[in-house]
Amino acid sequence: MGELRLMKGNEVLAEAAIRCGCDGYFGYPITPQSEVMETLMERQPWNETGMVVLQAESEVAAINMVYGAAGSGKKVMTSSSSPGISLMSEGISYIAGAELPCLVVNVQRGGPGLGTIQPSQADYSQAVKGGGHGDYKMIVLAPSSVQEMNDFVDLAFELAFKYRNPSMILADGAIGQMMEKVELSDYKERWSDEEVIEKSGSWATTGKPSSRERNVVTSLELDSLKMEENNNRFQEKYRRMEAEEQRYEAIQCDDAEYIFVAFGTSARVCQKAVEIAREKGVKVGLLRPITLFPFPKTIIGELAKDVKGFLSVEMSAGQMVEDVKQAVFDAGIIRPVAFFGRMGGIIPTPGEVVEALEQKLLKEKR
Repeated sequence: MGELRLMKGNEVLAEAAIRCGCDGYFGYPITPQSEVMETLMERQPWNETGMVVLQAESEVAAINMVYGAAGSGKKVMTSSSSPGISLMSEGISYIAGAELPCLVVNVQRGGPGLGTIQPSQADYSQAVKGGGHGDYKMIVLAPSSVQEMNDFVDLAFELAFKYRNPSMILADGAIGQMMEKVELSDYKERWSDEEVIEKSGSWATTGKPSSRERNVVTSLELDSLKMEENNNRFQEKYRRMEAEEQRYEAIQCDDAEYIFVAFGTSARVCQKAVEIAREKGVKVGLLRPITLFPFPKTIIGELAKDVKGFLSVEMSAGQMVEDVKQAVFDAGIIRPVAFFGRMGGIIPTPGEVVEALEQKLLKEKR
């Protein structure tokens, strides 16, 4: 068993970054994720592992530092919260267009605008549809516990390098601020220069040997036909992600007649709502997407064969519900898909979720 600690989610993100061999963190403080950088500054990993930690002058500067460092084949990351991620969106699109691996963490707060520092899930569409310009996708992981805040850092880097694509951990203010017991990962060595070349293959700007042409890292291509070829290659990569990386947790779905679909904090609420509903004699299960992109549409299509309906539970006005509906539609099955959500930093209660199930789905069956 690894080292056990009681830690905040944001603190764990920082610790996991150090332990997984991250080479650099570039960020800018914003509530409710500022503890990520604060923890890194307190830990001073440059003395321990050589990891670079730098507060940039803005979110725009931070993501462009990530862009430059990622181009050299290094494990690099940033973190922010909703308005800060909006500022980073252009840089994230550049990184996706240049096909570089990196990790972006979004600990969401309520919006729009400056909104509130309370938790939200209203950045779902921004994250999974490509929040910047152009037809790009990020791998998006949605933790629902402090333990997963630890586990997903290494996984996000693994997937980012596998597909040469930015990964995002999409958490929320509640997961970032809550304290739970966590089993920390073992330390990994940072990659040597030789290992960087081995892991990155031929694309990284690691210094030009005489055996190859120089590497150019850019998202710019002025020839439209070549740019279309690039885009076709990107889309094929996203299809491979969808085929290989759909991840989820199914809770009490085997005999379920109705399914809650929820991620992050909403999924934690729904676990209790499942218990309450079953005590009332209603067989309910929970499908928790772990990857929001690729969305676990295959399992939703399979569940749709046997259930009577789905309720998408979100801390937003309803964004993931569109993907649930599409997954059911793509399966060629007609099933009702309803939505229940709270906004502005309000976390729904399990009782409210059960009431929504009764009002939106059960009444239709009576």
